[in-house]
Amino acid sequence: MNKKILIKNGTLVTATDTFRADLLIEGEKVKAIAKEITEKTDQEIDATGCYVFPGGIDAHTHLDMPFMGTTSSDDFETGTLAALHGGTTSIIDFAFQSQGRSLKEALATWHEKARGKAVGDYGFHIVVTDFNENSCKEIKDLIQKEGITSFKTFMAYKGALMVDDKQMIGLMNECKKWGGFVTVHAENGDLADSMVQTNRAKGNLSPKFHALSRPEIVESEATGRAIDLAFSGNHPLYIVHMTCEAALNRVREATKRNQTVMVETCVQYLLLDDSLYDRPNFEGSKWVMSPPLRKKTDQEALWNGIAQNLIHTVATDHCPFCMVQKEAGINDFSKIPNGAPGIENRMELMFSEGVLKNRISLNQFVSLNCTAPAKIFGLYPEKGTLAVGGDADIVIFDPEKQHIHSKETHHMRCDYSSYEGWKVTGKVRTVLLRGTVAIDNGKAYIGKGFGKYLKRKSLSQKIEI
Repeated sequence: MNKKILIKNGTLVTATDTFRADLLIEGEKVKAIAKEITEKTDQEIDATGCYVFPGGIDAHTHLDMPFMGTTSSDDFETGTLAALHGGTTSIIDFAFQSQGRSLKEALATWHEKARGKAVGDYGFHIVVTDFNENSCKEIKDLIQKEGITSFKTFMAYKGALMVDDKQMIGLMNECKKWGGFVTVHAENGDLADSMVQTNRAKGNLSPKFHALSRPEIVESEATGRAIDLAFSGNHPLYIVHMTCEAALNRVREATKRNQTVMVETCVQYLLLDDSLYDRPNFEGSKWVMSPPLRKKTDQEALWNGIAQNLIHTVATDHCPFCMVQKEAGINDFSKIPNGAPGIENRMELMFSEGVLKNRISLNQFVSLNCTAPAKIFGLYPEKGTLAVGGDADIVIFDPEKQHIHSKETHHMRCDYSSYEGWKVTGKVRTVLLRGTVAIDNGKAYIGKGFGKYLKRKSLSQKIEI
């Protein structure tokens, strides 16, 4: 018999509505939403004074990922558990194709990393690093049988991950046939590599030269080129981790020809700036990521982009490395593993810095963090909203609770916080995953292996976000 849980007296928030209601869960699903529910249940949760949100979806994470001679410090157990503590119930991670190997082999490798370990629910994008006749033939089955609808390309990291324009066009064409689409890391790899070499030759080796070797033009040129390639074949395109006004302007230009481009930014690009790279004693390495942090003016441009519906999702690009790993580049910025922690911080920071500072509405908060990623990546309406029949992935959120983000209290397996000492108003109180209480007042009630693999639906029509 399915357990019944009643959430009473909360304010429910979706991407379109805010209203006071009770919510009834039976088994893994939402059974009823009504002004007052009096049905007898197994458990009752009082959400008085709290918001009730859908579970968050982080569509950009890197758990247990080999990179630059090391591996990201969170695996699927620690990473998804930290995500749950922060109100994120589902993630979409990246399975990397190795040069000369098949896409299906990449998927199998990442299934092995996650199976039996993930605490929260998870899906995968496939990173295509070697698009050829054989990998082309795999696309149909990956979309139709494996529930992989998104395929990532890198326009940077030449010799390891980068594909050329011809490969990207071929991948876009094949994905379109079967209801998939391409997501792109938009940085001009040749230009970045040239600037890295120039700085190294001059003896410019500290962390700030990572950012100076990847200026805005590196991102904006690649963004515009990817948009044009997608336009040439009338392809959907999703741009990951946009950071700057110059790149956003390429998207703005595309709207003039009625082209729809889906855009993601990350919470660090909305809140942090490149002055952090000037911190002494190698501390700037904590924020070495690609693309790098930008100027405060870029932050404002991104917030404005959200307001104008040019930016649709907020993710984290969670790719943590501990300081001993970062120190591989202590004498050469180009050897610092790129990435930073953040999977646990996103929802609370977006509420405190976004909603409470009137940069976004409550409904936009839910759209950016929950609903839009669910719609874009084929998880809606089972995920990403509060709806009868949908998965009971629910966050009960105390909007007045004040606390401080710190490495001393976070659950990510990383020995620093990107937001150390950041004062936040609003805290995740209770999280339910598929109808089971996963987190309550900082305590976890589920463990590794509870998370399920999410097969995603292919695109059948234009995505409305």
